Amino acid sequence: MRVPAASTRGDQPAREAARGDQHVRGMARGGGLNLLGALLSQAAVFLIMLLLARVLGIREVGRYAQCYAVLSLAGLLSLSGFRAGLTRFVAVHLADDDAPALRGTVRLGLAVSAGSSVVLAGALAWGAPWLADRLHDPGLVTGLRLVALTLPASTICEAALAATRGWRTQRPYTFIGQLYEPGTRLLLTVLALVTGAGLTGAFWALVVAGWSAALLALLALARLVRRVPPARPVHRPGELFRFSTVSWVSSLSSTGLIWVDTLLLGFFANPEIGVYNVATRLVTVAIFVLAPVNAAFGPYLAHLYHRGDLDDVRRVYAVATGWVVRLSLPAFVALLVLPGDLLRVFGGEVATGAAVTVILALGQLVNAATGPCGTVLNMSGRVALNMADNLVALVLNVLLNLWLIPAYGIVGAAAAWSASLIVVNIARVVQVRHLTGALPFTVGMAKGLAAGVAALAAGLLVRWLVPGWPWRPVAGLTAIVAVYLGTVLALGLSREDLMVLRTLARRRRRGVPPDTARVDPPGVVPRDRVDGDPPGSGDTGRSGDGSSGDGGPTGSGGAGGGRGTSDRAVSR
Repeated sequence: MRVPAASTRGDQPAREAARGDQHVRGMARGGGLNLLGALLSQAAVFLIMLLLARVLGIREVGRYAQCYAVLSLAGLLSLSGFRAGLTRFVAVHLADDDAPALRGTVRLGLAVSAGSSVVLAGALAWGAPWLADRLHDPGLVTGLRLVALTLPASTICEAALAATRGWRTQRPYTFIGQLYEPGTRLLLTVLALVTGAGLTGAFWALVVAGWSAALLALLALARLVRRVPPARPVHRPGELFRFSTVSWVSSLSSTGLIWVDTLLLGFFANPEIGVYNVATRLVTVAIFVLAPVNAAFGPYLAHLYHRGDLDDVRRVYAVATGWVVRLSLPAFVALLVLPGDLLRVFGGEVATGAAVTVILALGQLVNAATGPCGTVLNMSGRVALNMADNLVALVLNVLLNLWLIPAYGIVGAAAAWSASLIVVNIARVVQVRHLTGALPFTVGMAKGLAAGVAALAAGLLVRWLVPGWPWRPVAGLTAIVAVYLGTVLALGLSREDLMVLRTLARRRRRGVPPDTARVDPPGVVPRDRVDGDPPGSGDTGRSGDGSSGDGGPTGSGGAGGGRGTSDRAVSR
């Protein structure tokens, strides 16, 4: 029987709502594995910093952080933006069934990245004494040379895992980049410290974990490439380089923002670099959820924006932001209420970084509340605008650091970084509002913030009632989490929250880990539409940096994060 036109029109809102529900469920399935990987990766890196601080002292933590900053920046120079380009063009050539171009893209991306990393590694090894002298610490020479030995492995691993994501699978990236590499590094660091190898042993742990992860990444990529029909590789460097250049500049800017404060503290010979990096590690734990949520969110946004479904874009953006805020709020409350108690876990002298922790936490709270705004820009094709945002944030951060560090030390560095982060995220929210009409503020977020205020009051009450009690951090954290969850449940979960929980519960009961490789948004026809996506839609990157597609300075999308930055701050 023919359905009357009026009835069809009346059913349209219901069909659109059902389609939006499917997008939300798809994001939940895609984000589960990313979230687990990011959690375990951050736990491993947190424990490495904790061990170094407790066994070797806070000064050695500062040396480790400075060398890692050099590795992160050199790694992005080596990649030349191919992390985003490999993901993008592998997906495009798979969609077109273009085996020659796919093989050529993989070969070209790996060859250029590996070659440039070897050159940079040689330059770093040769110039290590000069760089250590500029950072006012001759003890950095050995660490810088071992970082140079790690650089080719880190770059090859990054490039190979980026290529595997072109098959729309998160598994190699998660299992190798987020589980195996940091887990192996943790175990080897423990072994080095137990055997008395000290900081040099910790750097050798970085070398061994990096090269073994690179080998596994190449094997995972080779396994996927074998599924492609044999063909003589066809190289198209023009399109790959054009796409990758913008992403490269954006990533360099965002990663520079992540690490420039550490290097400038060394340049000014500040003795509290270790304290500063321990404080940033704590803040990183609070915001780790941003990168995996972005990884699940980006592909859906690219598809929806390409189709012109702005209503769904706004809904998905709001849902993603709500998840980030509500999952991270208890950790932010703990950082604001108990910064000194949490820092004392690393050693008594680290407690002087309490003010730094609070300042950084405020900046990251704004980052969480504005959501994946950088990903919205990238996935809607505004990669150049996103790049400009990153450059402005980096320049602002450098200028503020040069002004504030000489006078205020690590507190000045924290203020400079938080101010830059707040400015760039507010600018992005305005840009996203103009572009899509979307704002990250919803009723669900308001409920989360109300629960956060209640948890803050509970934490302050515990701090006031039991001053100086050794178990105060445990009591405070327990009270914060209990009051937060109780308030959230009392205010009621949103419809989207219930859908997400049911979706994840069903996946767990079936024993199938969520994997975006096998989840396409409803209505997506990836085999013939990937090549029509807006520029930047394939720029999923790695935020730890799992993050994805943003290149934001703090993991607001994380293309600038990469494995190098995920270890300090996927979101910082």
